[in-house]
Amino acid sequence: MASSQCCSNPPTLNPSSGTGHVENLGGLDSYVTGSPHSNLAVLLVSDIHGFEAPKLRKLADKVAAAGFFVVVPDFFNKDPYAPDDANRPFDVWKIDHHPDKGFEAAKPFLEALKSKGVSAIGAAGFCWGAKVVVELAKLPLIQAAVLCHPAVVTVDDFKEVKVPISILGAEIDQMCPPEVVKQFEDVLTAKPEVKSHVKIFPKVAHGWTVRYNVEDKAACKAAEEAHQDLLEWFLNHVK
Repeated sequence: MASSQCCSNPPTLNPSSGTGHVENLGGLDSYVTGSPHSNLAVLLVSDIHGFEAPKLRKLADKVAAAGFFVVVPDFFNKDPYAPDDANRPFDVWKIDHHPDKGFEAAKPFLEALKSKGVSAIGAAGFCWGAKVVVELAKLPLIQAAVLCHPAVVTVDDFKEVKVPISILGAEIDQMCPPEVVKQFEDVLTAKPEVKSHVKIFPKVAHGWTVRYNVEDKAACKAAEEAHQDLLEWFLNHVK
């Protein structure tokens, strides 16, 4: 699943980053931010680096500021991919953390959210997390989906999608190049009953929405644009 792009510019994990806090929800430690009284929630499913990535939490806080209750679960149970761990290369790590496991863990998690009074849920997945989210989008578990630089997803996945879905792709992406994203778009265009949005961001690479270089103004601008697109999709479709 991984290319060198999955591991490039890895975040420096910080368990205390963000303005929210960590609590156990549906059996998973989760970063939560925003009003717990909101009946509209957004689930963010991380890439392989996990839920302690500061830029991901910063995005969660931004979405929360628009009125959503935002949750970022630790689908890896304190075991995110660690690029510096020579004893556990990616090919070994991924055996324990297939996206299917994330999808199975997400189902009771979403039920736990609904039991708290949440009536509508949007979900966004980044890289690894995009596969979890596209699986959720095939079921009446969420109201809208956003995939950012997806990994592992297939053309066939989109034949089964049942909720409004936005795909934000990168021009420089070995995992999911623009020509593959175009195939996703073709499938979605043939399903007029499912609202869809597909956008390729020029001059950015896989992972750019949550692993951008803060010293690169163009990279920051592209990430900011993607974050705004994500937020607007949820504002329009999670009601």
